[in-house]
Amino acid sequence: MTFEPTAINAADSLADAELGEYIAAVRRDPGPSVRDLGADEVRRGQQARVRTALPGPEIGAVADEVVGPGRVPVRVYQPVGEARGTVVFLHGGMFVIGDLDSHDRACRRLVRAAGVAVVAVDYRRAPEHPWPAAVDDAVGVLAWVHGEAGLDGDGSPYRLPAPTAVMGDSAGGCLATLACLRLRDEGGSLPALQILAYPNTDLTLSQPSVRSKGTGWGLDPDAVAWGVEQWVPDVARRADPAVSPLYADLSGLPPAIVVTAEHDPLRDEGDAYAAKLADAGVPVRHRCEAAQIHGFLTLDALSPAAASAGDRLFEDLAELL
Repeated sequence: MTFEPTAINAADSLADAELGEYIAAVRRDPGPSVRDLGADEVRRGQQARVRTALPGPEIGAVADEVVGPGRVPVRVYQPVGEARGTVVFLHGGMFVIGDLDSHDRACRRLVRAAGVAVVAVDYRRAPEHPWPAAVDDAVGVLAWVHGEAGLDGDGSPYRLPAPTAVMGDSAGGCLATLACLRLRDEGGSLPALQILAYPNTDLTLSQPSVRSKGTGWGLDPDAVAWGVEQWVPDVARRADPAVSPLYADLSGLPPAIVVTAEHDPLRDEGDAYAAKLADAGVPVRHRCEAAQIHGFLTLDALSPAAASAGDRLFEDLAELL
C-alpha cells in the first residue's frame, strides 16, 4: 500500500501552541519508520516513553487481575466512592503496540472525570496473535464484566456496577465496535454504550482523509497500514465486516459516542461510521474536534487543548451512561 506525500496547507491551524510545537518537531524529524524498526523495537520505544511520562491522577484503587475463561490480563480502576457504571477500555496502538501502561494515565483521568470504574484490557496483539484474538479477548472481558456488574457493586469484590460501556481509541475503537457486533450476532449481553475516540473502522484505509491528512500530522498512514498487515495478513479480508466495522450492518448496536479529529488521517472513516450508525437507527453523539490531531486522549500532559478535548469526551460519557 503506497501513500504519496501531500502538501501541508499553511492555513491549517492547531488547537494550541503546544500542539503546534509538537507537530513542528514531527515534521522536522519524523524518525525511522515502523517497517524499518519492527514490532519489538517499536514496543520498546513506546515503553521507554511511558516510563518518563507524567503519572495519572490518584484514584480510589487499582488492581491487576487475570479474568474470564480466556484468562485475559486486565487492570481494574475504581473511583473514590461508588462508581456510576463500568467502562471496559481497549487501548489503541495499530493492533501491535500499546498495553496497560501506555493508557494508564488516560484510564485514571476517565475514572476521575466520569466517576466510573474502568477495566482496561491487555488484549493479545499482532503479529504474534492476528485477528480474531484481540476481539476474542474483548468479548471475553465484556462477558466477565457483565457478570460482575450483575452483582450491583456491593456484592462484587471489584465494585463493578451496571451499566456497562465499552470504549476504545484508534485501533481500540475498532475492537470495541467488533466486540459489539460479535455480541449482537451471537446473542450476548451488549454494553449500554460504545465510546469511540478517533476509531479505525476501515482497514482498507481507502477514505479520503488518509491521503489529505497523511503527511505531517503525527500519524503516518503507512504505519497504520503496517499494523493492519500484521493483524489481518490477508489483503482480501480487510473489507470484511468482521475486521472493518464500517462495512457491517450496524442495526441493533448500542448507542454511541464518536469523536474524531480534524487533522487525523482516520477522520473520515470515523465520521462515516458515526453517520452509518445514525442511518441504522442507532442513537449517536458525534463530534469532530476542530484543529485536533490523532491521539489527543494521550496528549493531555503535552497540550491543554488535547486535555480539554479528552475532558469533553469524558463529560459526554458521564452524561449518557
